[in-house]
Order: sequence, then structure tokens, then C-alpha cells
Amino acid sequence: MPLREDERRATRVLIVDDEEAICNALRRFLTIRGFQVETAMSAAAALDQLGRQPFTIMLSDIRMPGMSGLELVPHALQACPDLAIVMLTAVSDAATATDALGSGAMDYLTKPLDLPDLEHAIEKVRRKRELMLHQRQVDQLVRDEVASRTAELEREQEALRTLTVTVTETLINAMEAKDRYLRGRSHRVGELAASIAHEMGLSEDTIEAVRLAGRLMDIGRIGIREEVLSKPGKLTPDEYTHVRGHVRVSMEILAPLKHLGVVLDYIHDHHEHYDGAGYPRGLTGEAISLGGRILCAADAFDAVTVGRAHQKPLSPDRAIAYLEQHVRTLLDPFVYEALRAVVSRGKSLRFIPPVPAAR
Repeated sequence: MPLREDERRATRVLIVDDEEAICNALRRFLTIRGFQVETAMSAAAALDQLGRQPFTIMLSDIRMPGMSGLELVPHALQACPDLAIVMLTAVSDAATATDALGSGAMDYLTKPLDLPDLEHAIEKVRRKRELMLHQRQVDQLVRDEVASRTAELEREQEALRTLTVTVTETLINAMEAKDRYLRGRSHRVGELAASIAHEMGLSEDTIEAVRLAGRLMDIGRIGIREEVLSKPGKLTPDEYTHVRGHVRVSMEILAPLKHLGVVLDYIHDHHEHYDGAGYPRGLTGEAISLGGRILCAADAFDAVTVGRAHQKPLSPDRAIAYLEQHVRTLLDPFVYEALRAVVSRGKSLRFIPPVPAAR
């Protein structure tokens, strides 16, 4: 389909050929046909023009002194990414012209040129360029729409996550308020666990996941009988088995909240022991999620520094010395070293001290 007159006037053509006679002949023909035309007698001169003003189409000879037309193609497209390129070649250069197509040219013509064929080629590559630009616009619109929908979905997920955490923490706080030894425990464990993860050089996403898991991990205690939860003395075997069930209850409560991702894995593993003696699955070593191993250390430190009715609290230094005896049984040695560094340097992020026992 021939170009309209306004399309011709809007089409800027750059002719690149080291033969002045060819440049002038092609320029006269295309100007008469209504195109805006400039010429360049070398690849360097062509790049200079492309750097100063935009062009729609470039007609370039292949064999030129200095930089060849084939070498010019990628540089021209870098200077003018929307440029449609037609190579002009002798019959013996047809294979080279084919190589030019692979490097970004849209078409090639063999010399001597038939002027009607030249005009047809210009019309063809201009239409092809329009389709390319249109497809690029469509692709950008699709990317923008996907980005917009993704951002909207992320906002919705974040709102759901915030609501989940708020509701769950409200339940945990209400439960902890009944026992002075548990009061503030989930917040303390979450912050200490985040500090350990930070000390280990983990990513910000992992640090936040560990912090959130620490804040939510005790939700299953809501299923523990109150007389067991608040028992002043040691638990019987049956009572201990009952208490261990809180991990299962936690997972049953939180399992539908799949948007929590690895947070659920960390909560599931926070009572696993490094030597496999923990629960609920008896995992060992690195089979336990890293977040679970970190929570186990933070949980153990909090337990011995807060104490219980039947157990006096330890100072932080004594707690670290005590926990060292449980490295490779209860604790991952690398996690323990990070815990010791956090405590010894007072590095706990927003660490909340235990609530003093009532006198």
C-alpha cells in the first residue's frame, strides 16, 4: 500500500554512500517523491547526523572506506533505536547483506538500483517500523498494566498480612497477660530473633520474616489448658505432651494464611533441636529451617533470662554460658555464635527487656 503524501513528508531518510553521484541521484529521486532526505558519504558522517537529529530510514552502502555499512548498523541503532535500515549492496555482497539483516537491518537492495524498487522498499520498511513501534507501545502498556496490577495485589496482600498480624497479636497479648512470665514474650523473642538474623548477615526479607514468626509462634498456646499453662511446678509427662501440641495448634490456626510464606515454616520448626531431639517432627541440623533454628535460640535465651515460678532467671552473661552447654544438641553452633555476639555487644534490635516479676 503506497504511502500517503503526509506520511512521505514525515519520513526522514538518510542516504549513506561514499559515491557522491549515487548520493545525489537518490536524494533527487526521493525528494521529488516527497521524502525529507539528507546524505552522508561515510559511516562517521552518518553517525554524526544520527546524533544530531532523528531519522526514520537509513539507506546504507555496505562497502565503504573506514567503517563498513555492516559495522555501521549496530552503531546507528544505538544512536537511533527506532531507525529502519536498508542496505545497498552489489550482487556479490548478498551474503554480507544477509548478515546485516541479522544485526538489525530490515531489508537490502542490490545495485544497480531500480528506483521504483527503492521506493517500494522504503514504503515496506516504513510500515514494518510502524508495526514495530506499535508492538513496542503495546508491550509497554502490558508491562505497565502488569506492574500496576502487581502493585495493587501487593498492597492487598500487605493489608491482609497486617490485619492477620494485628488479630493474632491481639490474641497472643490477651493470653500472655494472664501470666507474668509470658507477658511481652512474643515481642521479645521476635526482636531478639531478628537481631540474630541481622548479625548473621541475612537479607532484610529474612530478618522481617524471622521477626514476624517470633511474634506469632505462640498463638497455639491458646489451646493449652489454663491449669497447665499457669502450673507453678514441673509438668507431668502427660502435661508436657499436651504443651507440645501447641505447635500443631499454631499451624492449624495459621496454615490457611499462605501469604505468610516462610514464616509458617519458621513457626513449625521453632521447637526442633539441632540433634533431632525436638518436636514436632524430630528434624536435625540443616533440615530445620534457618528461621526455626534462630527462633529456637531466641526462645531458649528468653526462657532462661525471664525464669519461671520454679526457676530463677539468669543474667544475660550467665544465660549465654548456660546455653553454650547446649550447642549442637539444642542449638545450631553458628546461630549460637550470633546470639552471643548480639547479647555481648548489646546489639539486639529494639530489644524489649522482660517484664519484672511482681513482688
